[in-house]
Amino acid sequence: MILKTTLAALAAFTLAASVQAAPAYESKFASNDGVKIHYTAAGKGPLVVMLHGFPEYWGFYKSLMDQLDGEYRVAAMDLRGYNLSDKPQGEASYAFPKLIGDVEAVMKAEGRDKAIVIGHDWGAAIAWRVAMNRPELVDKLVIMSVPHPAGFAREMATNAEQQKNSQYARNFQQPGFEKNLTPEGLTARAPASIKEEWTQALKRSDMTALLNYYRANYPKGTGDAVKPEPTPPIQAPVLVIHGVKDTSLHHAGHSGTWEHVTADTTILMLPMAGHDVQHDAPALVDRTIHDWLNARR
Repeated sequence: MILKTTLAALAAFTLAASVQAAPAYESKFASNDGVKIHYTAAGKGPLVVMLHGFPEYWGFYKSLMDQLDGEYRVAAMDLRGYNLSDKPQGEASYAFPKLIGDVEAVMKAEGRDKAIVIGHDWGAAIAWRVAMNRPELVDKLVIMSVPHPAGFAREMATNAEQQKNSQYARNFQQPGFEKNLTPEGLTARAPASIKEEWTQALKRSDMTALLNYYRANYPKGTGDAVKPEPTPPIQAPVLVIHGVKDTSLHHAGHSGTWEHVTADTTILMLPMAGHDVQHDAPALVDRTIHDWLNARR
């Protein structure tokens, strides 16, 4: 009886502790020139703004939000065009200056003038641009999967494997290609634990808007057609995490990243992970980001 009572009490305590430890998610909105940007926030401390990729939504950062809860104020965005954020019309509405403005709008909505910025896929591409073009906004930068713009341009110009791997993006740039995309199709291989919620988020999204990221920003050519642009130096510490099995973005694009950063630069290559490193190796990725940030507080 004593043992049973003790075990029951321990189980109740463990359940209560786990419930107490769970982040209290807050659904919030920021505004950038009349465009509403939805984000989910939790916790207290230095602000961390999280940017998802194609074709995801804020919920893909739940694991990392849990990891950082209690030490940081985390704000995971729905990028414009996705889920609960506004879906402005036109390719120009998805050019980098607009996307950078969305990140700044979330910081302002949180009453901050600077934040740690974390991005994966298109979120990483935006994060690079925020750090280059608005360095005063970025305290630290965490990038998953996407090379620095200079490294990516180099690979698009010279690396045959990267040129081949980018064919999907050229398909996305074609007018009307969104007719080939459905929420159910994009989530067909998703784990059961996230499939339904992700599918519903994509049903609230605009497929044309999602492809406008590629139409407005992705290089439209390869080889000599690629014209590298000036890239201002990044002044914040940078952590890059990349899966070597990535079939969209070649890992060689990260070579020389440190030449474009004036602060310390850390690059972690995961040989068994693919493009979605935060899903292929969630425990390692979350712990690495947590420890890297804490070492620089």
